[in-house]
Amino acid sequence: MKLALHWQILIALIIAAISGYFAGTDATIFGITWLAIFSFIGTLFLNALKMIVVPLVIAAIITGVANVGSSGGFGSLGLKTLGYYVLTSFIAILIGLVMVNLIQPGVSDNGVPVLETNEQVTNAVAGKSAGDVVDVFLRMIPTNVIDAAAQGQMLGIIFFSILFGFFMTRLKGGLKETMNNFWQGVFEVMMMMTNLIMKFAPLGVFGLVATSVAKTGFDQFGNLALFFITVVIALGIHLLIVMPVLLKTLGKVDNPWLHFQAMAPALLTAFSTSSSSSTLPVTLNALENRAGVSNRVSSFVLPLGATVNMDGTALYECVAAVFIAQMFGVPLDFSTQLLIVVIALTTSIGVAGIPSASLVAISIILVAVGLPAEAIGLLLVVDRLLDMMRTAVNVFSDSVGAVIIAKSEGEKNVLTSKHF
Repeated sequence: MKLALHWQILIALIIAAISGYFAGTDATIFGITWLAIFSFIGTLFLNALKMIVVPLVIAAIITGVANVGSSGGFGSLGLKTLGYYVLTSFIAILIGLVMVNLIQPGVSDNGVPVLETNEQVTNAVAGKSAGDVVDVFLRMIPTNVIDAAAQGQMLGIIFFSILFGFFMTRLKGGLKETMNNFWQGVFEVMMMMTNLIMKFAPLGVFGLVATSVAKTGFDQFGNLALFFITVVIALGIHLLIVMPVLLKTLGKVDNPWLHFQAMAPALLTAFSTSSSSSTLPVTLNALENRAGVSNRVSSFVLPLGATVNMDGTALYECVAAVFIAQMFGVPLDFSTQLLIVVIALTTSIGVAGIPSASLVAISIILVAVGLPAEAIGLLLVVDRLLDMMRTAVNVFSDSVGAVIIAKSEGEKNVLTSKHF
């Protein structure tokens, strides 16, 4: 019987925990330690994820920007939409940053780092300063885009892809159609490759978790539970407090809770599928028929939101990066955390809408602040359930943006009593 992927990952997690605990660091088979075998499997999976990052991000951004540009979406409606998305993503990141510093899920009770680090990692993080925030913006315009791709400087790749996609819409005749078909084809191929790699996620989880348990036992699982709680609380604050406040203040909605009622089908679909794109038809239907937003606004705001607006993902990226630093016992000063905020905001826009977008984005953040990208293996233990939750937050934020923008465009039929 074919099991759903999340059940496969859960089973792999249980087997990995048992295998890693009993194997430890010394048990061998045919002269090879089990730890080396676990590490080999986990590293293969991480290498496969890293392999697809650059072409996947480039193709996703170029096709997304080209589609928006072709529909004439860079006018007043587009500016309002993008402004809302940047605002809510920034608020979500700040909420995550405050909660992870307040709860400190990665700090052990005895003050000893849960995970072993080395002097090179500590120095790399300590070497970050306010100048690195400036460097982020300098790296957004690379002198050599091929070299930037080879070194994993994703911000430069994102900026180049946005420009490329925008000016691609300015081509005439057959050239425009050819370029659109080419990049759409690249995107479809990369999506298929990503789906293939994610089929091996249970094996990857097994290797990564077994390696961690073999080295540290079950010490880190208490921290993971606290990390899970931290993310859930932060997502709850954003969903249940920030969104209603925005509906009340910016959208002039008398009863913001009516919008939760209107969007219930979309929220449940988003939670069960963990995909903003798959939920899009349900979200459109709920927004137009249950919330009363016009097709003119919803058909523009929602598809764009599925591409660039990821409040829950941005929040999760920030919490995850700081959590991993806490697990290694590496202190993050204000400038380094500001660097995380800037990169989380940029990458949540740049890699949104693709499978395992958060894993791609978190690896970019970890490398940028000098932490080992391999640490994201720990997050796979709780990533699936949190993915379901943050997808629901992403979808709801898109719908709130549509209501606010519809109200700003003078629509009177939004969230009226006749819809309920």
